[in-house]
Amino acid sequence: MPRKPIKAPKPTPAELDLLRVVWRLGPATVKDVHQARLPEKPDLAYANVLRLMQVMHGKGLLLRDESQRSHVYRAAHAPDALRTNLLRELIQKAFAGSGKDLVLAALSDHVTGKEREEIRRLLAQAEHSND
Repeated sequence: MPRKPIKAPKPTPAELDLLRVVWRLGPATVKDVHQARLPEKPDLAYANVLRLMQVMHGKGLLLRDESQRSHVYRAAHAPDALRTNLLRELIQKAFAGSGKDLVLAALSDHVTGKEREEIRRLLAQAEHSND
């Protein structure tokens, strides 16, 4: 039976960057997330991270535990669930609902030889499991 799509809000690119950090860290404070982003973005201000995480909490992208002095945030949705939602939207908007067209576009320009072999192996496994 197909999984029911989640009703997650669509994150902006900046929100998606912070979500990746939260997914990697697990439950984290604003300070933790800020520190994790500094190597990639040394000019990133703590206040910007705080504000963005507050907005993300308001949108339902992050959950917040307020039981401690420093609030602890965690992702409201698993990475796979959010990616599935974003991918579904991309297929609808850019490929007129055709998953096949998305795959063909990805295979033509964005897949290495090693990735092609892995895809072939996964397809073969799927064929055998459907027999």
